[in-house]
Amino acid sequence: MGGGQVTDWQGKRVTVAGLGVSGIPAAKVLHERGALVTVVNDGDDERARAQAAELEALGITVRLGDGATLPDGTELIVTAPGWKPDKPLFAAARAAGVPVWGDVELAWRLRGPDAAPWLAVTGTNGKTTTVQMLASILKAAGLRTAAVGNIGVSLLDAVLGEERYDVLAVELSSYQLHWAPSLRAHSAVVLNLAPDHLDWHGSMEAYAADKGRIYEGNRVACVYNLADKATEDLVREADVEEGCRAIGFTLGAPAPSQLGVVDGILVDRAFVADRQKNAQELAEVSDVNPPAPHNIANALAAAALARAFGVPATAVRDGLRAFTPDAHRIAHVADIESVAYVDDSKATNTHAAEASLAAYESIVWIAGGLAKGATFDELVTGAAKRLRGVVLIGADRALIREALARHAPEVPVVELDRTDTGAMLQAVQEAKRLAAAGDTVLLAPACASMDMFTNYNQRGDAFAEAVRELGA
Repeated sequence: MGGGQVTDWQGKRVTVAGLGVSGIPAAKVLHERGALVTVVNDGDDERARAQAAELEALGITVRLGDGATLPDGTELIVTAPGWKPDKPLFAAARAAGVPVWGDVELAWRLRGPDAAPWLAVTGTNGKTTTVQMLASILKAAGLRTAAVGNIGVSLLDAVLGEERYDVLAVELSSYQLHWAPSLRAHSAVVLNLAPDHLDWHGSMEAYAADKGRIYEGNRVACVYNLADKATEDLVREADVEEGCRAIGFTLGAPAPSQLGVVDGILVDRAFVADRQKNAQELAEVSDVNPPAPHNIANALAAAALARAFGVPATAVRDGLRAFTPDAHRIAHVADIESVAYVDDSKATNTHAAEASLAAYESIVWIAGGLAKGATFDELVTGAAKRLRGVVLIGADRALIREALARHAPEVPVVELDRTDTGAMLQAVQEAKRLAAAGDTVLLAPACASMDMFTNYNQRGDAFAEAVRELGA
């Protein structure tokens, strides 16, 4: 099974690893094409048994509670992106010479001969926002598109559904890229690189290498972040098609082959005639919602990919104006007694929290949760001057408290050792007590949420509810 499209699945023995959001559609699609599908799953709970019954009714074999053993005769494994590369199933596959694909690879191989090109986005933070901005810009240009991948429409649906697209805006995680060896995008960006998911990848080098796969075989543009040299290094290392260009984006004035900002204007010096002398105005900083520095960077990355696809400057402006960010991404909840309350529950790692903290001058910071192996010294050092007070919640709050003691000892810290649903209300009340007029109370936890909440959405909702209660 080389790198091209696969048309004949009849009788192929395929093992699908995992009964998740990608595993079930993959099993059904392959079964419909005549493959002999066996689904293996580590868990054997009530939900898994119900999902298994649904697949077995179609004639698909399901093995619950045994995700480690390679079924006899397997010719291909299609894995859920979250399954770690060191699992015994994959060791057995390597030993048997069996290829392993993820859901992205499967979608790439199943797309038709006249399939829409992919504009691909990855990075530690900002992926979803950038992809949504990109889709908004492409739509403003009159193109049939969708935001897909790790977000919105599933890639399999986008590739196999009835609707025809001109171009797809594709969000890809490091997990998905790890299992997508033959993906070749029209153009792609790595927004930034910071330590994240190292427990899955094993090292920062392996994590960066998986992110860098997004540039392999790009045809038109490899877009990188001038403020993050690691992204440029990945472009240098990539094997791209002849004529593919490296395009940088910066919050400063752009040089030729870059997009940047001049006097409050987003400017393109990459996709213009005679870029040594000319620049094209794309939009105003005020067209970006919200106009926080990291979000302007997202807008420039989206603009670069859209311009690589030939979109006119007016569509960049119109698309950015039409874009509204998702909930829990620097969402302004309320102003109470001249204090702003902002929900950035989506800041689930230190890099995202750093961008969030950089957007405000005087902050009462609500932080904490599951650290996922992260350290907080650099984050606290960078934010210390902006912190008026800190309220800590969650399982790994001590790690942040210790970093604050080392690097911001004068900042008052309140630590809550409760993990019940009322903890967020108490956290907001404590933050109100610490805040003065003109301050921002910012929920930017720098940690995952699953110690106290189902997900970051529920955590953000709890914050918003607590703020509303304050103002009632």
